[in-house]
Amino acid sequence: MNKNGEWSAARRIFIILMDVIVYNVAVYISFLLKFQGEIPVRNFETFENSAVFISIIFIVLNILLGAYVFYNRMISDIIFVTVIGQVLMTFGIMIVTFAGRWFAFPRLVILLSFVIGTILVSTYRILVYKLYLKISSDKKVIIVGLEKDVAPAIQNFQSKKNNKHKVEAVIVDHFYEHTKQLIDGIDIVYLASEIEEQEKIKIYQLVTKKEKKLFLNTTFENLIMINPNIMNFEDESIIESSGFRIPPEDELFKRLFDILVSLVLLILASPFMLLTAILVKVTSPGPVIYKQVRITKNQKEFSIYKFRSMSATAESKSGPVLAKSNDARVTPVGKFIRAVRFDELPQIFNVLKGDMSIVGPRPERPFFVDQFNEENPYYYLRHNVRAGITGYAQVYGKYVSDYNSKLRFDLLYIKKYSLLLDLKILLQTIKILFDKMSSQGVDEEAACSLAELHFPEDKIYG
Repeated sequence: MNKNGEWSAARRIFIILMDVIVYNVAVYISFLLKFQGEIPVRNFETFENSAVFISIIFIVLNILLGAYVFYNRMISDIIFVTVIGQVLMTFGIMIVTFAGRWFAFPRLVILLSFVIGTILVSTYRILVYKLYLKISSDKKVIIVGLEKDVAPAIQNFQSKKNNKHKVEAVIVDHFYEHTKQLIDGIDIVYLASEIEEQEKIKIYQLVTKKEKKLFLNTTFENLIMINPNIMNFEDESIIESSGFRIPPEDELFKRLFDILVSLVLLILASPFMLLTAILVKVTSPGPVIYKQVRITKNQKEFSIYKFRSMSATAESKSGPVLAKSNDARVTPVGKFIRAVRFDELPQIFNVLKGDMSIVGPRPERPFFVDQFNEENPYYYLRHNVRAGITGYAQVYGKYVSDYNSKLRFDLLYIKKYSLLLDLKILLQTIKILFDKMSSQGVDEEAACSLAELHFPEDKIYG
């Protein structure tokens, strides 16, 4: 651990290398079991020649899946990510094996590698996870800001699965004076609100002087300065904001990525699409495919395709309404296909048509777009890119979050965009398919206060 209680770079590399060694041992054991301890030369050469290639794919895949992130994880999460990784590795090896004989792994070896690999890799990662919990220290946090922002921040910390951040106090007034009073006994200052500029500057200076960590809330103004360009002149440096657009050359590769992934998904998802269509048709009167006008890049309207999950007359009386938790309009089959995201599968055709992307901000209806544009002057920025089937907000946020919270994730995605990020989000989406929270609607009673959280009054400064 470094002084911040995090894995050092060298230790991270060691953990990853040991992980890939454990996986290769599992493959080797699979060969031994298949050939009863005597591996034929031809098959052993196949294993030797492919070990480096397989190891690289294994490392990249598991990094993208977040397999080496232990914060906010439970043992069940570690096992689940390992299983997903093993399924994808097994599927990949099968494709390469059947596509080219140079990489001929016996089918029993592939199956055994999945089983043994899942057991050994899961065991290794659980041991690393327990070591992480044992040697990583708790971090004492003070949260600075208005109560309306402080209470949700506390709630977010409390919701973490292996929370190492302990809220020692909250400061809701006289921000600098109370921060100065408490800073020696804490590790992190979390500035959860926009406060008066002079007080903010003094807190920045204090945190720097005391060598403490500073957490900042993700405001729209802060997002503008992510990934800036630094321009150097004779005796001066200028920070240039790159805006909220994907460069044209990156858009071209993103489109090629969308087409390739869509074609693969269409082949893989066809049986599930057929089954879903049959279930929707036989359990609820009305059309199988539900078409609705949504907004995509450059405020363009298009018809989005979904398997119908609500009754055919769901909005005939209520008009446009945001999906909510425990929505009575959703049919029993609709609840299931929403939970596993099968209702979104027809949007593969939207991607092939060019209306949508695989990854991007989720498209909204014109009624809500007009409303949100009036309420938030930054909302239009999300339409600088194509709408997506999945997105940064869906993977890293909560489905129950309000549109402002999702917008921050959407703008962060545009700022951080890369093809690697798209691939990472695509793989992370597999995990959230099994997350019940990810398929619910907006929780209209999600707001909270310090009193509702039963936060100790003696730890509230202001």
